[in-house]
Amino acid sequence: MSDNTTILSRRNVLRATGAATVGMLAGCNGGDGDGDGEDELEIVHWWTAGGEKDAIDALIEGFKEEHPDVPVSNNPAPGGAGSALDTEIQSRVLNENPPSTFQIWPGKAMDTYTESDVLADIGDSVWDSEMEDAYLDGVKELSKDDDGNYVAVPLNIHRLNNLFYNVEVLESADIDPSGLSSPTDVLDAMETIASDTDATPMAHQTQAPWSTIQLWENVLIGMEGVDTYLDVLDGNVSANETAVRDALQMVADYSEYFNEDAGSVAWDQANTAVIQGNAAFLHQGDWAAGQYKSAEDFEFESDWNYVPFPGTAEVYHVVTDSFVMPEPNPSPDATEQWLSYCGSVAGQEAFNPIKGSIPPRTDVPDDEFGPFLTAQREDFNNSTAQPPSIAHGTGVTPEVKSNVEGVFSTFNGDWNIGPAYNGLTDAFDV
Repeated sequence: MSDNTTILSRRNVLRATGAATVGMLAGCNGGDGDGDGEDELEIVHWWTAGGEKDAIDALIEGFKEEHPDVPVSNNPAPGGAGSALDTEIQSRVLNENPPSTFQIWPGKAMDTYTESDVLADIGDSVWDSEMEDAYLDGVKELSKDDDGNYVAVPLNIHRLNNLFYNVEVLESADIDPSGLSSPTDVLDAMETIASDTDATPMAHQTQAPWSTIQLWENVLIGMEGVDTYLDVLDGNVSANETAVRDALQMVADYSEYFNEDAGSVAWDQANTAVIQGNAAFLHQGDWAAGQYKSAEDFEFESDWNYVPFPGTAEVYHVVTDSFVMPEPNPSPDATEQWLSYCGSVAGQEAFNPIKGSIPPRTDVPDDEFGPFLTAQREDFNNSTAQPPSIAHGTGVTPEVKSNVEGVFSTFNGDWNIGPAYNGLTDAFDV
């Protein structure tokens, strides 16, 4: 393929995604770099507040200690959680002016870039055998394009299939969470909590669709297994009609036990009820534990705890952040050094304890992670499958993710199985 054809391909694919403006991220020539810009490492990410900002700052400082001669521009994107970053990065790639590296969810979320051939193959330059051996297969697969080439380096992992609970509420209902082995057992437990206590059985939010998508994903895995779930991700919804419908029905049954204000609160507001002893369960990613950690007199194991969502005990349902190397690259040597550091023990040890996530490498010491994240790490290292997510965009293309969100926005309001199933069938038919 000629250079002109490559550029045309990039322009066509990126324009099709809606990147219509050519712009620069605020401060793209600024940051904290002190070089002349020619070999400056520009890092674009969406971690701009609280612990996540502290985590990326710690990662950059660790990189500078190992590579003091590399000038670094720390360039956070405006807005949050990827949408603003994605628009700006697409615009810059279209203008042949990409940053050195940018944050992205790996897996299908990278399709816009891999289909337009703008991510470098880093299999030889970054993914050496030592690093490859340290990552489990599910995470490694997310790092590859459709041709099997490594194009990303996962830095952290959040687990989605956690069922958190208030210890006192479950004890008052005489429920042993370790005895819950299926999604049906969760429903039975919520029925008991509703009849025997004054607590809300499950704290949940339906204001945005992602929490219910995430819940449905794990109900489907818990009822039917990872292979069925992955087949659905491949678009074979109608081939798994009974499984998809049954999982939707289970979530609809759960909804009878959600908090009454589920439609008007965010996930963390719903989670407050667990902390206060007004709710029993919360199904959520491990970021919920950060809220428990900051709560006063609410201690892990004695006041709150978790189990893998029943039926998914050996599964680590992942969403992970990664960095990539766009082409043409303004600082290829420095970018490869950055990606190697992100994939190293030192880099992941510097970042993850602060972020509240676990490292995708299995050989990072436990010392800095605390009891909850250490338990999560043990679950990860012992997991037999690490499937990607629909709700967080790693398992499906951006178009499919948007379609599924539309289906669940309606489902959150009416809990009607038939239209939801039909909508999911259409959502994957792209």
